[in-house]
Amino acid sequence: NGNNLPTKQAVVDLYKSNRIGKIRLYYPDEGVLQALRGSNIEVILGVPNDQLQSLTNAGAATNWVNKYVKAYSQNVKFKYIAVGNEIHPGDSLAGSVLPALENIQKAISAANLQGQMKVSTAIDTTLLGNSYPPKDGVFSSSASSYIRPIVNFLARNGAPLLANVYPYFAYVNNQQSIGLDYALFTKHGNNEVGYQNLFDALLDSLYAALEKVG
Repeated sequence: NGNNLPTKQAVVDLYKSNRIGKIRLYYPDEGVLQALRGSNIEVILGVPNDQLQSLTNAGAATNWVNKYVKAYSQNVKFKYIAVGNEIHPGDSLAGSVLPALENIQKAISAANLQGQMKVSTAIDTTLLGNSYPPKDGVFSSSASSYIRPIVNFLARNGAPLLANVYPYFAYVNNQQSIGLDYALFTKHGNNEVGYQNLFDALLDSLYAALEKVG
């Protein structure tokens, strides 16, 4: 929210000049979408959390897709539509995620765009009840009942689960057991369970947890 930000087109041009081929938008900004036309940059377009409840209505979801996706789909390379970000099972919006996912998916299919992009949601690793060793990764009991129907939806539609993986927070909350070099990718050699860095371990914990609910 600074007052000296570059223009949206300048940001896209910077991406292109540095050969950055992917961008994530946490909410639809039509100025940015316009700047992305013809750029060939892969886009994750987010549905903001404060819009989830409204998108449990099928008509609202269709309008959202028509306005922000279909209108730009011929020359903006949408990769994923991320319906909600880091919603937790105890949140008031938790019950809106799956219906919103289903409605956005139906709207994408109705627009005949299902072959161009996937519909998913983004979680974080705080949903894990256990993450170490990674092979024993499992969602917490409350998160399991929340995430299972979402995972089933994703599997039916051939879509991945999006995850925000934060080694920093895992390290800060457990410095007694996690070395700084392990969190910063600078550890020499692997630890006792075969990992050189915390990011890879957290990611594999998520894979293991997904296998257990899927």
